[in-house]
Amino acid sequence: MTLLKLAASVAAMLAVPAFAQSQLTVVNFGGANANAQKKAYYEPFEKTGTKVVSVEYNGEQAKVKAMVEAKKVTWDVVELESPDVGRGCDEGLFEKLDYSKIGSKADFAPPAAVHECGIGIFVWSTVMAYNGDKLKEAPKTWADFWDTKKFAGKRAMRKGARYNVEFALMADGVKPEDVYKVLSTPAGADRAFKKLGELKANIQWWEAGAQPPQFLVAGDVVMATAYNGRIDAAAREGKNLKISWVNQIYDLEYYGIVKGTPNRDAAYKYLAFALGADAQAEYAKNIAYGPTNIKALSKLDAKTLGNLPTAAANMKGGLEFNIKFWADQGEALEKRFASWATQ
Repeated sequence: MTLLKLAASVAAMLAVPAFAQSQLTVVNFGGANANAQKKAYYEPFEKTGTKVVSVEYNGEQAKVKAMVEAKKVTWDVVELESPDVGRGCDEGLFEKLDYSKIGSKADFAPPAAVHECGIGIFVWSTVMAYNGDKLKEAPKTWADFWDTKKFAGKRAMRKGARYNVEFALMADGVKPEDVYKVLSTPAGADRAFKKLGELKANIQWWEAGAQPPQFLVAGDVVMATAYNGRIDAAAREGKNLKISWVNQIYDLEYYGIVKGTPNRDAAYKYLAFALGADAQAEYAKNIAYGPTNIKALSKLDAKTLGNLPTAAANMKGGLEFNIKFWADQGEALEKRFASWATQ
């Protein structure tokens, strides 16, 4: 009996690793957003017994595709930009979501937050930003952004057609609701590039989200197009950077579950946790991106709400990024921009 008990004891000890903490790999875009996810999602979720391994990437769908095709999936939950959700879904890279394991679809807004292969985790926007120490008067319109006589100095803009052509048309007097209708015509695209040409000599291009606040603080530029969360993060560090919410272009970021992950159950538990009202509210307190779970809004104070893209006052005149338009015409516009930028 003693030997049997000893054998059983040894067997139990050897079996312990089988009950060790499970692990989930969550992929994000880094920066202030990753830090906010860590505080609001990763660390609290780990208390449920699953360790979260955070991986940073730049949206490389090719890496996801290689994993899925090789059937060697090591990423579980991936943060996705809006154009990549539909594209990845069409290519079979992400699981078709079972919303009964996440939450009620009625709790999520805007409507685009609910996608068959991805769930919107926050609303972010590209905005006009400026240094409050450098400008005595705040710019109020995109026409002001273009007005180098009234606001002398360089402007920082993202190196690419996306967002810039929309802002150019609004600076030229096109109403937000008409932007994509105008831009979808050859004459509209010509109009956008002509308007960009007026500002070209005063543009300092940026390629990484961290650059606009750096340029503004250094005084290299007087205004910049920027991701609102990056400006918010700099302001939290004591920099006097301001946002003009006029005609912001807002978009969503998503979570998708990689097709074929061996940790699908844990991935669903993570999504249910991260999309819960409490976690969503905590995320918004750490970075000024709007929660998609509408129940989170009642958990936020007026100051926090006022800094979000989804605040009613900030959404007035806002333009929702048109995924379909960019899927259809984006490649041609980006090629045209690349050629135009070198001229």
